[in-house]
Amino acid sequence: MKDDLSQMRENYIKGSIDIASLDVNPFVQFEQWFQEAKASAIHEPNAMILSTATLDGIPSSRTVLLKAIDTGFVFYTNYTSNKSKDLESNPKAAMIFLWKELERQVRLSGRIEKLSHEASNEYFQKRPRRSQLGAWVSNQSSVIAGREGLQEEQKRLEALYPEGSTIPCPPHWGGYRLIPSQFEFWQGRSSRLHDRIRYNLDGDTYAMERLAP
Repeated sequence: MKDDLSQMRENYIKGSIDIASLDVNPFVQFEQWFQEAKASAIHEPNAMILSTATLDGIPSSRTVLLKAIDTGFVFYTNYTSNKSKDLESNPKAAMIFLWKELERQVRLSGRIEKLSHEASNEYFQKRPRRSQLGAWVSNQSSVIAGREGLQEEQKRLEALYPEGSTIPCPPHWGGYRLIPSQFEFWQGRSSRLHDRIRYNLDGDTYAMERLAP
């Protein structure tokens, strides 16, 4: 590698966190930061890194999109995917939202629960038609010989479900909800003395504490 990675760095100067100014409810605080990320025209501010692990502790991470916040953080996927296999055997996960333009990051972790088929279908029917078809076409994470098989299956399904028809939600596709037991709000600061505020679930409320950078 030609680049000297040891010399690549930024001096963060865009903000700070006063713990007294944060909302005591981390969901409310996340919503505030998320709206500020949207207002900053950040591309896909709902993109997040989802980390899972097998039952014997082998981790993996990938980018997914947050699709709702209610009692937890909701995302959708193929239930035959590697992430789903992890979550079925080890229903715990972590998420990271990185909004580098604001020099901010939010980490959260907790338990996972599977959405009902009815709830998944409600969202599925709001998806663009081609995304609906894609959920049927792809056996996510499986090994394939090439794209030709995918394209042929897409054509078959387009004929089976012509424009204007209702495409059913596949039984192998749906949502999960991460219910956080911990949040961490991170704001970059100069000299690497970053602000880190953690919320830990304690009964029905969250306790706040500041962490060393």
